[in-house]
Amino acid sequence: MIDKIELQWLLSFQCVYEQLSFKLAAEQLQSPTSNVSRHVALLEKQLNLRLLQRTTRKMIATAAGKQLYQSITPLIQAMNDSLEEVSVYGDSLAGHLKIIMPDLPFLAEISAEFCSVHPQIQLSCDTQLNPTEGLLEGFDLVLRFGRGPLDDSGWIAKELLRWPSCIVGAPQLINNAPPPRSLDELSKVPCITSLSVLQGMPWRFKQQQAVQVKSNFKVNSGNMAKAAALKGLGYAILPTHACQEDIDNGSLINIKLDHEPEDLVLYAFYAGRKYPLEKVKVFLEFLKSKCATIQ
Repeated sequence: MIDKIELQWLLSFQCVYEQLSFKLAAEQLQSPTSNVSRHVALLEKQLNLRLLQRTTRKMIATAAGKQLYQSITPLIQAMNDSLEEVSVYGDSLAGHLKIIMPDLPFLAEISAEFCSVHPQIQLSCDTQLNPTEGLLEGFDLVLRFGRGPLDDSGWIAKELLRWPSCIVGAPQLINNAPPPRSLDELSKVPCITSLSVLQGMPWRFKQQQAVQVKSNFKVNSGNMAKAAALKGLGYAILPTHACQEDIDNGSLINIKLDHEPEDLVLYAFYAGRKYPLEKVKVFLEFLKSKCATIQ
């Protein structure tokens, strides 16, 4: 199939999809409108699919058009980055590395150390806990937490760190009512959940179990969740290492249920199924080696 598709057809389609206009796309590509229109028509003919619905008043993408755009955009960006790196830097590890990651001290240290080892790398880093469209916006790598099975996507996901988790509650909360002992009982007691990261709810447990919990305290912060748990505002699901000291001194009680919580996992997502950019590949290897030393 690829030998029957011209790159310019894909570039024209990508631009028309973004502009929803042949005229505006042609201006951006500095090409005649007739050429852009012909490229999209040839692409649709070769795929035997309608990618864009055109009327006299507006243009909208079809489901196939949206799927194609989401698939080719990171690939085109990766191809462009590769060509720029080769033309400018040759065999040296250099170029612009764009990353989204959580604002965590150990990730900050690893990133800074990587750039000190590879001074020709230009790093741009956005700190977010719940990135959703980063790879479509031109980022090379997205670091994101997950718990339980990942949603199917076109991205490669590499596990970097895994933390066993537990359900905890404060003694004052448990003194008011018996603690839950099953997922069904857990669904009826106050809990502290994330707002948007880790899909918020449901809470995920091993053996592919999940439970919708009640929550009046929703935060995208493990520190805030732990603080709320210590105040008795509800039960929290936390990485065991983050609350082990509080469990040991009795500030929090480890609640044993009929199912264990899924581990909290830090993943690295990047585009491309086989050949990541060299800068991404080297950074991932560096990241994994450093994460291997973290407990």
